[in-house]
Amino acid sequence: MSDVQIKVLDNGPLRVTGTVELVDAEGNTYPQKAAFSLCRCGMSSKLPYCDGTHKGKFESVVRAPKEAE
Repeated sequence: MSDVQIKVLDNGPLRVTGTVELVDAEGNTYPQKAAFSLCRCGMSSKLPYCDGTHKGKFESVVRAPKEAE
């Protein structure tokens, strides 16, 4: 299995790199791609993919919690 990375972009989508299977709620699969961006704001006209519509209209900065020392 290849390595997969999902990166949360500030004020933007989830960037997925690596080969993964993307499946909708009904169990239908999307064509596989080596990399793609998933919409987090719900404004994209190409859901579940991001089309950049969020720019200037969506704010979300997510950070992993810091580990206690």
